[in-house]
Amino acid sequence: MDLRQLRSFVAVVEEGGFARAAQRLFLSPPAVTAHVKALEREIGARLLERSPLELTDSGRRLMTCARTLLEAEQRALQVADAPADGEVLRVGVMGHGSAELTPATIAAFARAKPDVTIRLVPLSFQEHVSALVERRVDVAFVRPAPVDDRIVSDVMTTESRILVTSRRSELAAAASVSVEEVLDLRYVDIPAASPREFADFMYFGRARNGDPVRRSEDVTFTPHDVLLSAALARGVGSSVQSFRRFYSWPGVAFVPIRDAPVEQTVLASRATDRRPVVAAFRSIATTLASTVSAVDGRFCGPRA
Repeated sequence: MDLRQLRSFVAVVEEGGFARAAQRLFLSPPAVTAHVKALEREIGARLLERSPLELTDSGRRLMTCARTLLEAEQRALQVADAPADGEVLRVGVMGHGSAELTPATIAAFARAKPDVTIRLVPLSFQEHVSALVERRVDVAFVRPAPVDDRIVSDVMTTESRILVTSRRSELAAAASVSVEEVLDLRYVDIPAASPREFADFMYFGRARNGDPVRRSEDVTFTPHDVLLSAALARGVGSSVQSFRRFYSWPGVAFVPIRDAPVEQTVLASRATDRRPVVAAFRSIATTLASTVSAVDGRFCGPRA
C-alpha cells in the first residue's frame, strides 16, 4: 500500500473534495483522483461515494487505519532524523534563498547552537510550501511569501525585479524595461503543482488582468533550468535583483524591470511549530534582517 495514496485519500475526506485536497497536497486534481482509484482497486472496495462526497463503510474503516499509519510515518521520520547527541534543524533553500542573509543566518545559528545539527535541503519551485507542510523541512528561505494559514513568514529582503532573458533578445541591451513590455514574452513553464503565488510572482500575475501567460515547452524546477532555457532563447524568466549576483550563465542577460512592484524573500515556517530550535533560528534571521541594511538583498553595513 502506497502512503502517497493514503495521504490523498485522507486529504480528500478531510478537505471535503478532490480539488481542495489537491491544493493541500500541491498535486493536480487528476493525480489525487488516480491515487484514490488505485487504492480502491488494491483494496477491492469503493471507499468514497462521489456525489455527494461521503465515506462508504469500507472507507470509514480504512480512514482510521490510514490516519494511524500516517501518524506513525511522521513519528518514524522524526526519530530517524534526530541525531543521537542533539536536535536537528532542516533548513530549506529555494534557489539562492534570501541572498547573503541565507548563509549569514545559518552561520550565526551554528555558532549560537553548536549542539544542533543543521541539514540543508535544496527546494524546487513546486516545494515553495509543500516541503514545510509535509514536514520535510522546518524552516525555508523562499520567495514570495506563501499565502497559507499553515505558514508564517518573516521578511528577509525587499527587492526590485529583473527579467532573465537571452543575450540575443531585443530587450537584452536595454537599461531597463517596463512590466508592459515583458507581459507578452514567452515564459518558461513551471510545474502544475507550484503554488499560485509563485506563478503570480514569476509571470507578474497581478498586472495581467486575467490574460493567459505564453509559455515555452520547457518545464523548469530550479533557477538553473530557467537559465538554460533563457540561454537557448526558448523562454524567459523573472526573479529578484539579487538573483543576478548569484547566477551567471553564458548567453543570459538580466534586465531591470523599472515599474514592477518590489518583492520580498522570506523565511517561512509552520505556524504550529513552536519548538525553541525553530524560534531561535527565526530570531537570529529577523535580527540580522532588521539590523543590516539590505538594498536588493545586498548587505550595506549597519543601519544608523
